Amino acid sequence: MRLNHSCVTAFLVLIFGSPALAADGSHPLSMWQINGQVNRIYLLGSIHLLREEDHPLPAAIYRAYDDADKIIMELDMDDMDPVESQTLTNELGLIQDGRTLVDLMGADRYAEAARLAEVAQIPLSLLDKSEPWFAAMNVEIMLLMRIGFNPTYGIETHLMELAKSDQKEILGFETIRQQLGFLDGLSAEAQREMLIQALSEGASMREMMDSMIEAWRLGDLEYMEENLLADMQDYPELNRIIVIDRNVDWTNKIEDLLDDKADYLIVVGALHLIGEDGVPGLLEARGHEVTQLHQAVE
Repeated sequence: MRLNHSCVTAFLVLIFGSPALAADGSHPLSMWQINGQVNRIYLLGSIHLLREEDHPLPAAIYRAYDDADKIIMELDMDDMDPVESQTLTNELGLIQDGRTLVDLMGADRYAEAARLAEVAQIPLSLLDKSEPWFAAMNVEIMLLMRIGFNPTYGIETHLMELAKSDQKEILGFETIRQQLGFLDGLSAEAQREMLIQALSEGASMREMMDSMIEAWRLGDLEYMEENLLADMQDYPELNRIIVIDRNVDWTNKIEDLLDDKADYLIVVGALHLIGEDGVPGLLEARGHEVTQLHQAVE
């Protein structure tokens, strides 16, 4: 999910471990190809924030970009109005009725959050007027930017700049109101869990992100399923609303594109592309041939 809005660790596809290279001198990528009647569609799993040192991306991604006539992301990145987005974020993310984060968390859960925030050196008091989901998002942004990650270097922003330069059309599956609405509509308990989880990751964030990027580059689906996906499934409400329901919606839209003449590069959070409920798995279950792409080892 793009939370830029999207920084809860699961949405950024945090995974652990380093898969081995394939014996044939290539390795899989977090990218797939589906052939339509006359067109090609590429599905790229994204990491929404990266560091400058994480560039360039694997060459196969640029080849897919070059082949695509149009780019589809979770949001229509090049047409977003920053003022409108900020206004909407404040409307949905900030508490409007005079209560505080302490009130929404409850005394015991807030005490737990405060203890974790102190360890992570996060000034939780600055988030006193934030709803728990929005506080969780901001905590993740703080932790990531502290160690050099920035949406400016994220895959979507990078490809958006290329597309603007090449005058390629960018489309979006969702609106920012829809995306923020998914989080704002979560139950109070699910939101509390998001904040506690975000704060608990502070001490190990750098190690987790290093491992995640390495694994993302090498496209080890088995490992991602056994770790990231299994962890996400421990939160059934979050998994259903943020992942599964959206995967089904996007799969329907992708099927419609298979009758198009244009070639597409579709870029969504990598969590949406793994497991039997991931978009490639859903497409295969509907009878489509989906191929995971590989990158030659240079």
